[in-house]
Amino acid sequence: MERNSEIYKAYLEILNKELVPAMGCTEPIAVAYCAAKARETLGCLPDRVELEVSGNIIKNVKSVVVPNTGGMRGMAVAAAIGIVAGDADKELEVVSQVTPEQIRQLKDYMQQAEITMKQADSDLLLDIGVRVSKGGDWAKVRIINHHTGIALIEKNGEVLFRAKPEDPAQEAGVDYDLLTVEQIYDFAQSLDIEDVRELFDRQLRCNSAISQEGLRGDYGANVGRTILKTQPDNVRTRARAKAAAGSDARMNGCELPVVINSGSGNQGITVSLPVLEYAQELGATEEQLYRALAISNLTAVHLKSGIGRLSAYCGAISAGVSAGAAICYLQGGDLRSVSHTIVNALAISSGIICDGAKASCAAKISVAVDAGIFGYEMFQNGQQFYSGDGIVTKGVENTIRNVAVLGKEGMYETDKTILSIMTRC
Repeated sequence: MERNSEIYKAYLEILNKELVPAMGCTEPIAVAYCAAKARETLGCLPDRVELEVSGNIIKNVKSVVVPNTGGMRGMAVAAAIGIVAGDADKELEVVSQVTPEQIRQLKDYMQQAEITMKQADSDLLLDIGVRVSKGGDWAKVRIINHHTGIALIEKNGEVLFRAKPEDPAQEAGVDYDLLTVEQIYDFAQSLDIEDVRELFDRQLRCNSAISQEGLRGDYGANVGRTILKTQPDNVRTRARAKAAAGSDARMNGCELPVVINSGSGNQGITVSLPVLEYAQELGATEEQLYRALAISNLTAVHLKSGIGRLSAYCGAISAGVSAGAAICYLQGGDLRSVSHTIVNALAISSGIICDGAKASCAAKISVAVDAGIFGYEMFQNGQQFYSGDGIVTKGVENTIRNVAVLGKEGMYETDKTILSIMTRC
């Protein structure tokens, strides 16, 4: 692939748009960002806050600790910390600079302010509306489709900003339909390492740091530590444990940033840390590692672009499959091997549900990474799943499309049922 080709440039742009730092689970942070922007627009501290959010936002905010809140959870907390201490210019790091005094102010504010929440009457899976008011003044901000995708800013009835409707195949001007496994492999092979060095170094640095914290500290169910304690000491175990430990910490209030993938910190952790662990075990060069990371990151984006950012389909599965493809590449796998690894892994693990952001995400990550690795080991041993085996069909792209239909359309009602169960708990 030529460096000046349309696809090469598009793939680089996708990587730069997707691999951004975020503190905490991205859904409560998106709520905090929206609320911070609304407060900024209002120009003063509001005494009334009205939240109108889609079901998937409710699902992913309910059980996760919001960073820099003293261990608090929930939608009202996410909005309040954005209002009291958020810096909207920092987007997904909106609450990264909160002081101890502001945490104390947060508790007082939540007792004094009127904060209400209802589910949005919206067909969009990612839809966040925050209306803040004080006296006769009010401001409203709405985010749709992606976690920083501001669609509307309004103050006292005057529209200050309204985004143009997007082509569903595009995000921020980049055509995600250009992604294919064959072109991703070609891109990785022809990649100029300097084009991604800073990006991937940041991903590995941030995600390794939160993984190490997860293994040191006491976070949630401590899945990463439990894996290391109970499983054989080998590269497969370490790959699963280190990815899970990053999620342990992230889901349970750790204030270290993560470099995300497809809008998810858990997915960003899963596409990077197992690949790094295998690269170190195999004695791979820096160049081989970066090329493998190009495969894992772009494959994950490719898989998720058809499913959608939020779904009843667990995003860790897409990331674990993609890590398996990159691990295959690190061990000398060609395009055929990578493609079969993806199909095998999707056949094994597709259908695991997303029931919100919480401690058990770490265990799902471990399962997803194991499925990705086993998908490669199957092909390495001359075994594979064939067209007609469930959702598997001939050709990796056709199987990926089947999974997209499963995750976006087939699990639509499942998503509603999950939310109904969660709101009763």
